[in-house]
Amino acid sequence: MDSRFRTLGEFIIENQASFQYSSGELSKLINALRLAAKVVNHEVNKAGLVDIIGGAGDTNVQGEDQQKLDVLANEKFIHTLKNREIVCGIASEEEDDFISINSQDKNHQNKYVVLMDPLDGSSNIDVNVSVGSIFSVYRRVTPVGTPVTLEDFLQPGINQVAAGYVIYGTSTMLVYTTGHGVNGFTLNPAMGTFYLSHPNMTYPETGRIYSVNEGNYVHFPQGVKDYIKYCQMEEGDRPYTSRYIGSLVSDFHRNMIKGGIYMYPKSNLASNGKLRLLYECNPMAFLAEQANGKATDGYRRIMEIEPTELHQRIPFFCGSSKMVEKAESFMAKYA
Repeated sequence: MDSRFRTLGEFIIENQASFQYSSGELSKLINALRLAAKVVNHEVNKAGLVDIIGGAGDTNVQGEDQQKLDVLANEKFIHTLKNREIVCGIASEEEDDFISINSQDKNHQNKYVVLMDPLDGSSNIDVNVSVGSIFSVYRRVTPVGTPVTLEDFLQPGINQVAAGYVIYGTSTMLVYTTGHGVNGFTLNPAMGTFYLSHPNMTYPETGRIYSVNEGNYVHFPQGVKDYIKYCQMEEGDRPYTSRYIGSLVSDFHRNMIKGGIYMYPKSNLASNGKLRLLYECNPMAFLAEQANGKATDGYRRIMEIEPTELHQRIPFFCGSSKMVEKAESFMAKYA
């Protein structure tokens, strides 16, 4: 059967046996995330027509100004996951603390927690630039049937059972992995259905794109400065092309398809980096590794870092394996 005619629902059913725990619960969870993505996509597409762009007049736990769509997307994802009664806990970049889900069924056996960035790159909404949603799924480590604890969320990325993102751009795509490769599904707006459009997505081993906010160049560590200069040198297949959107989902998606490296290093402005380990780096690292790419903090594999807090920030280097390894070689000189 032509993959273009396979729906996300059909794909989930066909591949359920490959899930580590084939109870059907994870399949229902992916379906719930699909529904939430469709709802958020509908709202994003109305931006400019109704009063959902601009600041919400509040800040999140990191002290960042929240956009109206940040708040709306956060509410939609939480509401959808709660209503389906298939998770026992949720942690969101927009929430101060995790949310414990107490099912109406006193004997509920919900095993999964979801961590998410409901709307990545939301500051781009006002200028009609692609944004996205990021999600990560773990199997809880505390006893089933009891309230979740912080321990259920502070797990290293290697424990993820699923991760993915939704990109709201010229078309809306849901890209995810359960540890058996990466597949992308494009939403047919006329049907309201996601179809498998990008099976078995992989990074080219190397590429010609580097993505970094060069406006912060003077604040970067010397190893990062040296690597950027290397990218700009005229030698062999260089200079590379600089492409930076300012939305992690968008930059990641482009680089996975075309080959490239995304960098958000620590700096004098952000001594621990800016991206969140649990909501952004771990899910993207899982996707990158499943797509034959690589993700590190410049020295360590992202997926092996032990989290210490819900909103922990770290440096992030992700993309085509040879490009990440080259960046690491420059960083190692100043280790």
